Amino acid sequence: MLDRDLLFGLNEVEGIGWKTIYKISKAGNLSNKLFKASSEEWEGFGLKENMSVKLAASFTEAWVSTRYSLMKESGVGLLTILDEEYPELLKETAQPPWVIYYRGRLELLSRPSVAMVGTRIPTSYGRKVGSCLAEELSEAGLTVVSGLARGIDSVCHEASLMKRGGTIAVIATGMDKVYPPENRDLLRQIAQDGLVVSEYPIGTKSHPGLFPQRNRIIAGISLGTVVVEADTRSGSLITSDAALEAGRDVFAVPGPITSPKSRGALELIKQGAKLVTCTADILEEYTHYLSKSDLSQKENASIVPDSKESLIEKKLTREEFQLYHILHQGPFTLDELLARSRWDFGHLHSVLLSLIIKKAVSQLPGAIYKVI
Repeated sequence: MLDRDLLFGLNEVEGIGWKTIYKISKAGNLSNKLFKASSEEWEGFGLKENMSVKLAASFTEAWVSTRYSLMKESGVGLLTILDEEYPELLKETAQPPWVIYYRGRLELLSRPSVAMVGTRIPTSYGRKVGSCLAEELSEAGLTVVSGLARGIDSVCHEASLMKRGGTIAVIATGMDKVYPPENRDLLRQIAQDGLVVSEYPIGTKSHPGLFPQRNRIIAGISLGTVVVEADTRSGSLITSDAALEAGRDVFAVPGPITSPKSRGALELIKQGAKLVTCTADILEEYTHYLSKSDLSQKENASIVPDSKESLIEKKLTREEFQLYHILHQGPFTLDELLARSRWDFGHLHSVLLSLIIKKAVSQLPGAIYKVI
């Protein structure tokens, strides 16, 4: 096996991937030889000639020391697969990252955790469910893991960050980059009160091919993965696939069969994922990680507690509730509501007016309606 410094150095080289490091690690103790390797020796590990020539000239102990200094100056910590703190769950996966860069509370990696993922453009229903589940799971002591993406990821990070279990953000860039840009403040908060991790060196920019790799880490450090809202082509399903490949639990939150945002989650349920209707559906799988008092507080908790919304729902007629449920996927224009409800204009207008009077729905400029 390679030593710690060499693992770090190889991981820092652009163009050297997981498989190349694996080949090198199987070649025996090369700690000293690689810093003096010829281009031909580098080619023996499957590298192209131009890369081999470059490494023969530049891969030195001094260069690795420079990269260490850059990392430390940026306030970034380092964890390799050789370190005791490296999470055991992640070691059990098919391609555990050789190196993890981090900022924040490293102890969160050793706590029981659950991944929560979903669409980048959630409905109000998805936001409400994701927020409630994440908050209650974290309150119960489970760390919530997600990918800092727009939508469900961000909602779950925000809801769990300051609770007992905290949150871990696994990012698909270097630790000095922010993606998406609007999550800059959230990333700063997680680095301060939670944990941010990445397998990519400082300076690595966002690239579509990095996100599926990131997803395997989200699933790999978690006991199970919860899919809140996802279409059939959602990247969230890559995370659930990674969880299944690693022998982990997969949970899915059901949604309306008419909503494209629910198709992926519903398909997972058909394939055997555990259906989630309340926080207890998840917590009961991990009773040996949690105290009895934690579980007793959550065993009757529903996804949507008796908040303002649930109190409003209790006062609605059957048709008002039907339209109110449709609008939870909105907001929608009047024409869109006509198409979704299949009611005539007069009947739709009457039900909308009643919902507005009951302060369940509001009308926006342009005849657009949304749940309050």
